[in-house]
Formats: sequence, structure tokens, C-alpha cells
Amino acid sequence: MGGELSELVNGEIGISMPVSDFDQLKRGQAPKGANGGTPSAEPAPPPHIRILDVTPQIDGGRFAVKRTVGERLEVSAEIFRDGHDAIRAVLRYRPPGEAAWREAPMAWIDREVDGDRWVGSFVPDREGIWTYEVGAFTDHFATWHDEVSRKRAAGGEDLSSELIEGAELLRATRPGAALIEGQRIDAALKVVDGDADLETKLDTVLSARLLAAIERDPERRDFVTAIPLSVEVERERARFGAWYELFPRSWGGFDGVREHLPRLAELGFDVIYLPPIHPIGRKNRKGKNNSLTAGPDDPGSPWAIGSELGGHDAIDPGLGDVASFEALVVAAREQGMEIAMDFAIQCSADHPWLKEHPEWFNHRPDGTLKYAENPPKKYQDIYNLNFDSEDWKGLWEALRDIVVLWVERGVRVFRVDNPHTKPLPFWEWLIADIRAAHPDVIFLAEAFTRRAKMMALAKLGFSQSYTYFTWKNRKWELREYIEELAYETADYARPNFFANTPDILTEYLVEGGPPAFEARLVLAATLSPTYGIYSGFESFENVPVEPGSEEYLDSEKYEAKERSLDGPLLPLVTRLNEARRENPALRYLSNIAWLETENDLLMAYAKRSGDNTVIVAVNLDPHNTQEGVVNVPAWLGTAPAFRVRDLLDDQLYDWSIGRNYLRLAPGQRMAHVMKVERG
Repeated sequence: MGGELSELVNGEIGISMPVSDFDQLKRGQAPKGANGGTPSAEPAPPPHIRILDVTPQIDGGRFAVKRTVGERLEVSAEIFRDGHDAIRAVLRYRPPGEAAWREAPMAWIDREVDGDRWVGSFVPDREGIWTYEVGAFTDHFATWHDEVSRKRAAGGEDLSSELIEGAELLRATRPGAALIEGQRIDAALKVVDGDADLETKLDTVLSARLLAAIERDPERRDFVTAIPLSVEVERERARFGAWYELFPRSWGGFDGVREHLPRLAELGFDVIYLPPIHPIGRKNRKGKNNSLTAGPDDPGSPWAIGSELGGHDAIDPGLGDVASFEALVVAAREQGMEIAMDFAIQCSADHPWLKEHPEWFNHRPDGTLKYAENPPKKYQDIYNLNFDSEDWKGLWEALRDIVVLWVERGVRVFRVDNPHTKPLPFWEWLIADIRAAHPDVIFLAEAFTRRAKMMALAKLGFSQSYTYFTWKNRKWELREYIEELAYETADYARPNFFANTPDILTEYLVEGGPPAFEARLVLAATLSPTYGIYSGFESFENVPVEPGSEEYLDSEKYEAKERSLDGPLLPLVTRLNEARRENPALRYLSNIAWLETENDLLMAYAKRSGDNTVIVAVNLDPHNTQEGVVNVPAWLGTAPAFRVRDLLDDQLYDWSIGRNYLRLAPGQRMAHVMKVERG
């Protein structure tokens, strides 16, 4: 018995017994009753019901799944018991800060194929960590009701004993019944205890109204639950938004950016992301095009953080001061946008921490500092922090305090530079610590790294992440990657499809010119709920510093430019952002359906949310006209013949289920984004 009990207690994750009962069984004690009463002299037998394969869950419950406020969480599980007794299942969930469980019914969804899967859902209405668990119990009265009904229908059997059994089940149910249900139970028991004949009593106890009353809150003597799980609920911006990246020094500092906010709002952007805004070091400052020698007027890279004016807590005086920054944050909020700032954990040679905390930095055996490298790339103007320092706790707390400072200054979105080069436990601690007081803070991981690291960062708390989308250009690889993001990792990894960045100018954009920019913009904005562009994209900037390089010639990382919002791609940006806001189907990723085009250079897909359906078709070839079809399947839910309205130019087209002709030509039109008209 000892071995069997050990196997039972230490078995699969989904075993159906409260965790506290497991602990008591391991100690040889009897579990407490449902109300926490004194344990009986003998341990209760293990439960008959099993709850297995609860989904969603991440790594056996080690990490929370992700949802946003108002986004439904659907939970399913395999639930069964020995024998033929009827069971019921419920989904219990608890908001942050509340002790009482809320509850939603679960439905048996596999009855047609003799399966055992149950599903239920709830919609979280606030931010924070919610708890949920699947519970199940034997529905004793429903079991009795079914058996006796079948016996009665067969006829020829005295059901007096069965009637007594049913009455006992009613009496067991009565104490917890609500007012109306209790009155119906009392009325039925009065008939059973009276002088009526057996058939009348059976009619009463087997009535559909009585069964419905009891089923609203049945007795749960053997109620069991699976292990509780967590869902981290964030605000909608963690899932949906259009980002625009700009260097404030190219726009007249904070005051200049503030003047452009109304126009940025008209374009439909939700988040304005600023690279580091801190003082820039003088020692080893980089010059134009990443040269090792800076001229007297070269501003240096914003990522070389720190000077005699301060470090991560300070502001480059060329951009403004704390008051002007806070005014920018407020002005953005008034326009329905918000400011995202860069959190880059690295220092210039002039950062105050080098003098105040030399133990936080990596030193070579000869005592010299070791600057950052990623061979063959060298970052002579940057020094990494040493997370193996003896004072690692002090370092962690100092970095946490930096984030808290900017949160207090109004920032609620942080783009984190290279988080995969810092310890994952640090990020898990920092994000949890910040969100404990500020659950509305969003963290974007700039994690261009191997998949395992990228996914690990998503699991431990990052709201969203940069992705490999930037380099996915062919139809098959886009589909393959979207399938992964939309279904395999959707419960914890949210993508942010930046079409370009200050560090990434892809070969596709260099060689494809304006048509390539159009295609990539439509793909980014319609495939992912969150996407972004770096300023210059709308003007088709695509000249690399040298052939084959992803670095821009005259990169804005090392010099200031004179920027303005007048690029020829901005009308398309505006229309796409309007379409995204007006069509719920474009606010999600896991609702995508691929449509056949009979041409590998034409990509088509549909997204549907409720009665809102959007069909997108894109020419992936920036050099040549491509023709094909968009094959609309019947299961997409359209009428046999229907109209679509192109949201990019308001044109109407007559379409139907089946093959619909398509022609997309560079210089004319690279994409359709079509809403299916209803009625």
C-alpha cells in the first residue's frame, strides 16, 4: 500500500485532490473535511474523480498564462470518474486581492465522440494576477434521476427502494439550497412523505422542474479540484497598439516632440517610443557611422548612458528637463497615446556608478574595465554591469529603483534593451516587484536571440517581445512563424512586429524599395495586434552603410537629423491604423485563417471576431505584378455571395465563396485589406 499511495500522491499534475489533502496523506494523516473540520480517525479514500490535462497552463503552472482586461480565458480539462455516475465540473476563479471564489459552469464538449473533455471560461475585468482552478464532483441526484427514469421507462420493476434513495438525496441537498430551490425540494418531500401512491411520488421526484432546481446548485459531497493556476491580466495596450519610434534630438527635444503629438495621434499611433534620453558619455564617444573618433559636435549614441550630469535617473539637457519630459508624458496621454522609454542596463565610461560602485562592473585581471562586445561588433563606448558582483542585491535594487523613478514620472511602458543578456531571475523579480504596485506597467523585450531565451523571457513576465518577423519574407516561413506565435506560444508570448529598427535594415527593404515597404507595413499591421515602425520607414529610407549590412548609412544612432512627419507612406499608415481600431478582428492574432492563392508570391488570410471579418491579400514580390486567386472557404461564415470593402481606399468588390481573382502590382497596389460587408 505504501508504494501505491506514494505513486498516487506523487503522480500526475492533474490528480484530483486538494493540495492540503496530499500533504496530510504524505504525513499519514486524514484530510480535513470540506469545511476544514477535525479529520476523521481513518483517512478518507482517494477521490474517484480525476482532473487531468488542464489547459492553458505554462510549464505545469510554474508561470502565469497571459490575458488582457476583457479578453476571455477559456479553460478545458479531461475530467472523468470510475463507473457510470454523472459528474459536474466548474471553473473557479479569483481576482487579485479577493479571497472568495467566483464560479462558471463547465460544459462537456466531447460527448458526441465519447470523450471526457470539459470547457468553461470567464472574462477578467481588472489587471493583476488572477487564480483559477477546475473543480468537479459527482452529481448524485442526476445519477439517481437518470437510472430511475430508465428503469421506470423499461417497466416491470418495483421502485419503492429507489424512491427512498431519491428522498434521501433530496434531504442531503436541502440544507444548502437557495430559497426557491429549497421550497421546491420541501414540496417534493411533502409529497413523498404523504399518502400519495407510488406513481404520484415518482412523478414528483422525477419532475423536470425539480431536477432543474437541484441542478442550479447540486450537493457536492466529493468536490475535488486540480492544482490552482494563474493568469496575469494586463491592460489592452499589452496586446494591441501601434508604435512609432523616434529620437527626440531629431525632433527638437521634448518640446518639439510634444508639438508633433497631435499629428502622431491623427496617424493612429498609440505608443511613442523614445530611445534612451539620459546624458551621454564623452569618453570613447562614437562619431558618425559608428566611427571610433567623435567630432566636437557629434552627440554620441544614446545607449552610452551616463556623464557628469548623471546616469539613468537623469535627462540629457539637450532634450529638456524633468518638467518638460513630464509635460510630454501628460500631453501624449491627453492625445490618447503614451510615451515608452528605453531601459538599457549599460553605462558609458563617465557614468557616476563607475566611481560610486566600481564593484558593479567587469574588470580584467590588470584592473582595466571590459567594454561590451558581441564579436565582431564592439561597443567601446559602453560597459556592461556585472550581475555576478558580490553586491548583486544592491545592483538589483538600484536598477529597480530606476524603473520606479520613471514610473513616478508618468511612464507606464518600457522597451527593455537586450534583456536576454541579463539574468532571467532578475527580470522575474523586477517585473513582479513593479507590477505589485503598478499592474499597468508594460515591458517590451528587445530580445533578438535564440527562441528558448525569447520564450523564457515571455513566460517570466515580459508583456510582449520583438520577434523574427523582420527577417521572415517568404510565404511559407511567414505562415510557419505565425502558426507558432498564434497557437503554440499564444498563452504567454505576445509579438510586437516592428517592420524596421535603428539596428535593422533588411535586405528585403534595401532591394525592394517602396513596394517592399508597403508590403511589410501591411503584413506587420494586420498580422500582429501590436506592430511598430522606426521613423524614416515612412520615407523609404533604405541605404545601408555598406552592401550586405543591416546598419543604416548615416545612422541616427550617432547623429541628429531633422525629422518631420511628411513621408509618402503616411497615408497608408493612417488607413491601416484606422482599420485596426475599427475592426476587432485585427486586434487579435490567434483568429487567423490562411486562404489559398494558387501563387506562392501572393499571401492571403482572414481574421474574424464575432460578425467582423477582414480578408487581407499581399503581394510578397516587390518587383513584379502577381496574379492569382483568394479562395474563400464556406466555413469562414460568409454568405455564398458577398461584398468586401477595401479599407485602404474604400473600394467595393463583389466576392463569393470559392475562387476570387486577384492582381497586385508594385507601384499601383501591393495589398488589399477588405472588410466583409454584412447584410
